[in-house]
Parts: sequence; structure tokens; C-alpha cells
Amino acid sequence: MRIILGLAICLLLTSAFIAPSTTKNCPNLAVSANGRYLTADGKPFFWLGDTGWLLLGKLNREETEKYLETRRVQGFNVIQVMLLHSLSITNADGDSALIGRNPATPKLSVSSGRGYWENLDFVLDLAEKKGIYLALVPIWGSNVKSGHVSNNQAEAFAGFLARRYRDRSNIIWLNGGDVRGDDSARIWNTIGNTLKQEDPNHLVTFHPFGRTHSSEWFHNEPWLDFNMFQSGHRDYAQDTAKADHRYGEDNWRYIQVDYNKSPVKPTLDGEPSYEGIPHGLHDTLQPRWTDSDLRRYAYWSVFSGACGFTYGNNSVMQMQKRGAKTGGYGAKEPWEQAIYAPGATQMIHLKNLMQKYHFEALAPAQSILQDPGERYNHLTALKGENCLLVYTWNGRNIAIKTAQMEGNKFRYSWYSPRDGKILSGDKISKKETLEFDPPGTGKDGNDWVLILEKDQ
Repeated sequence: MRIILGLAICLLLTSAFIAPSTTKNCPNLAVSANGRYLTADGKPFFWLGDTGWLLLGKLNREETEKYLETRRVQGFNVIQVMLLHSLSITNADGDSALIGRNPATPKLSVSSGRGYWENLDFVLDLAEKKGIYLALVPIWGSNVKSGHVSNNQAEAFAGFLARRYRDRSNIIWLNGGDVRGDDSARIWNTIGNTLKQEDPNHLVTFHPFGRTHSSEWFHNEPWLDFNMFQSGHRDYAQDTAKADHRYGEDNWRYIQVDYNKSPVKPTLDGEPSYEGIPHGLHDTLQPRWTDSDLRRYAYWSVFSGACGFTYGNNSVMQMQKRGAKTGGYGAKEPWEQAIYAPGATQMIHLKNLMQKYHFEALAPAQSILQDPGERYNHLTALKGENCLLVYTWNGRNIAIKTAQMEGNKFRYSWYSPRDGKILSGDKISKKETLEFDPPGTGKDGNDWVLILEKDQ
């Protein structure tokens, strides 16, 4: 009886408080005709995301402006955000998202005009003006996994979200939230189906547990428009022999698996190792992941066929406050400083490179490499009609088998993922194998992209 009454209240309030639609700085996203990437108004859309998970619970409106504007300037166009991190979540003004911790009864009537959902309206408006999409997680996985959310409550809440925000242009739905799809699968399918049925114009994916992909459970579900995986925060030495950990740090392997599935759906790494977080998360005495590690994850995955990449920073994802006690996973740096971390400023160079060479027309080309290499020696290649891009993380030599290359002469250059600068090389004639020696000394983090273009 309580659930039915709550649902009735939810429907009544939803009809009275539909969030206004916005203009079209962020046209609705769609999946490309070939199923390999995303589009905005029919034009290729390269996803460059950031995990601002606790934005709604931690930042006031002035802080939100600073965060979003900084990320806009840095080239980010998607921010991944939790709606219900917990069932008792409040915004920065202390206003609750729910009545009685019940997802079926969102708290919508707030006299201050700054309630939880009104603040979300504000954030969506602000993000839209900046050309930023919010990838929203309805209910974080731990709330469902712990048994605190029923299937009826999940359906009511997903329906509330779909009806309230279906006229917004800058929304993507991230079902799940750091959880395996086979844990409470019925609820995840209920949320996904409800969102898709009542809000068919917004894309839906699933954010899974570390070292897993959405495609393991939901690839053939009609509500899943594109795949997402979490490559996670462990290093090679910390992985076990369990099936979930079989790829280790090789996030490109998740892309290979998803890329070859049928039906074809776009895929991307939605949570790699965060900059500034300890290897393996929990032991703060472990080394911290750095900007060079984030570049490696980004280029490995995108050069293997991903439709984009999501960056993350330990302090930013939890919006660590200045002067506050140490946050989760040993976070101490204030988010206001961490938004300028080296990795965050370097992601735009990947986006610029992909757009310059029309990523939508590029395809993985590992077979063109004489020795793709293992672990940190791994090379990844993308090939277009008249160009080839090859990424090396540690500056190891690159040997290209040219049988797949059209043309008799080429010109080559080196692109730096660290600063976006290009070092021009020479023109070369075609022979069976072409070998290239990247600038600098071979070492981890001396990463380069070889750009080989047809000259005639």
C-alpha cells in the first residue's frame, strides 16, 4: 500500500513540476548508422568525459559554474554524475532528493526554490549553455545491491526521471553504477526499459563494476544504446586470476571484445584509473596513478576503436573540499586545484587529434604492426583511407608492414599527447617494412603518436 501511495504522489508531483526544455546547444545524441560512434545532429560526436560523480551533493551554484567552465575550456563535453549516491543524499543547501529515503517519492516542493531537483535543473541549464552533456546515474549500484531499493521503487523513480527530463537536450542515462549487471539484473532491466520507453530520445548505457563491461549482461537488451566498461584502478601486479580481471591494465582488450560483438554498438572506457588515486584504491601507501597513465588508457582505448574516453581525478570525482579531512582513497588536494591536474589539461589533445583526422572514418589496424607488443610496450593503430596513426606509450620503435598502405610515398610526423605539438619528419618511399624511432629516450610516459600520411 505504501509503495502504491508513493507512486501516486510521485506521478502527481511530476505532472506539476516538469522541468523546462532548453535550447539546442547540445542536440540530442544518437548512434551512428554503422553503430561505431555517436552523433549530434547527424555530425560525429567524440565523447570526452569527466567523472564529476558527487557534483550534485557537494557543489553550490557558484562552485558548479567554476567546475563546468573549467572543464569546457579543457575540451570536456560529458560529465558523469550520480543522482542518488545514497538514498539520504542532499544538495549543498541541505535539501533532500527524496521523501523518507524512498525513490518512489522525490522531494519536489521546496520553498527556497533551491531544492535538489531544482538545483539539477539549474546545473542542466548551465551545462547546456556550455555545450556539456550530463551523463546521469539514476541510482548508484550500492543502494540496489544492498537491497534498499525495490523493483517497484526503481520503476517509479526511472519513470519520474524520464517524464521530468525527456525534453532536455543534454542528458545521457547511465544505468547501474559500479555494480555487476548480474547483481539485481531485474532492477537494472526495469530502470533501463522504463527510461527507454518513456524517454526514447536519450541514449542509455550501463556503468559496470571494475574490470567488467556492460556487454557481458546487456548487449542485446533493447534499452542499451552503447556499451561502457570500467577498466578499473589496479595495476598488473594487483590483478588476480579471476575471470573479471583477465585483462589487467590492458583496457584496449575490452574494446576489442565489444568492437566485434553483434549487433554493432559503440563502446568506451567510462572509468579508468583516476589521476591521483592509489594503485588498487585502498592502500594509500601505494603509488598514485599519474597523467601519463591516463594518457595511456585514453589512447590505447580510442586507438582500438572506442567512441571516446572518460577521464577521472581522485579529488574531483568526490569534490574534495579545501580544509576538509582526508577524503576517500587518500584524497587531500582540493577539487579547485585538482581540476587543473596535468592529465585533465592533456585530454583535449586526444580530442583535437581525433577530430582533425575524422575519427569516424578511422578503424583499428593492429595487423599493420609488425610487433604490437605486450603490456606497456603495446602499440595501437588506427587507419584511414590516406593516413595511419600509431600510439606508443614508452617511445619504443614502430615497424609498419606497408602492404595495407596505399600510395608509394608518405610523409610522417610525431604528435605529442602531452602538449599537442607536432614534430615534422621526412618524406619516405614505400618499402615492405617502414621503421620509425620516436623522439627522445625510450621510457614509460615518453608517449607519441606516429602520423603517417599518403604523399602521392
